[in-house]
Amino acid sequence: MRWIYFVKTRIKNGFFLLIFLDRLIKNLLNLQETLCELCAHLRIFAVKKLSLFLKSNTIVSESMQKFISLIALLFIFTISTAQNKFGNPEVDPLQIQKTYEQWSVYNKGIMLSRDFTALDSSSKEISKEAFLDQLANGNFIPVRLKSEANMYVYKLFKIQPKTDTSIKATINQIGFDAYKNYKMEGTAFPQFSFKDLNGNLVTNESMKGKIIVIKCWYIHCTPCIREFPQVNKLIEEYKDRNDIVFMSLAEDSVEQLKTFLARKPLSYSVIPDMKEYMNNALQLNSFPTHFIINKDGMIAKVLPNFESLEVALAKESKL
Repeated sequence: MRWIYFVKTRIKNGFFLLIFLDRLIKNLLNLQETLCELCAHLRIFAVKKLSLFLKSNTIVSESMQKFISLIALLFIFTISTAQNKFGNPEVDPLQIQKTYEQWSVYNKGIMLSRDFTALDSSSKEISKEAFLDQLANGNFIPVRLKSEANMYVYKLFKIQPKTDTSIKATINQIGFDAYKNYKMEGTAFPQFSFKDLNGNLVTNESMKGKIIVIKCWYIHCTPCIREFPQVNKLIEEYKDRNDIVFMSLAEDSVEQLKTFLARKPLSYSVIPDMKEYMNNALQLNSFPTHFIINKDGMIAKVLPNFESLEVALAKESKL
């Protein structure tokens, strides 16, 4: 009976070894690029140790050896796939947290309004909604992973304890706005009946069957005005598309807008006195905000800047 106990003990120890290595490597996968090499060495170590274990246990049946070998191969394949499926961060997550200036430069290129593959801090694929929800808590920063040009992958990285509070506050606001905007997508745009500065009436009914691009802004919003040349150029790009309408909602009065737009032209049709509508019906707290309404009157995208708008409209216009 001693030999049975001996075999059981060896097999049990072998599986314990696999479990231990599995947990160890999973933890290492959460670390940054510098530890990836170590993971590779550990995988080799696991194979060698398991190989030695199998060779040293001549009493273990051939079928049992094959079974354990298969488990080991699956184990290693799973680890390799998890590590290599997505690339490494395009920037050092720790470095960009050192100063607000470094974070601000990187933050300008983040586009959370577009479609992307979302990963949590342990590299597990999650829904975009769950990703934005975690980001809104203010405990993570989003970092894009290296991938093909037309593929976007964002991963959450823990904000360091000594990170500038300004970065934390910015992230919290970005996460909150992105989550709120995402939740609006796929819902009906609120009922409206607007009259622009030229006296033209636009309503939900009159806009049926058209893609509507809406810019929400006000005169003293610097980022709103800064993108005027870009949005004007966008209208020029789509001038032959009769099924795409561009209009803007402004907080300011007719008189204020006419004076301002004489100096800073905007090619959109402009709807004045929209502060109450934007606050109550749209519940906006960040400007500029852009909406793309599809031909069915549903909100296709809610976007924080021109760069995101340009990408989203190019996609929507092809549907």
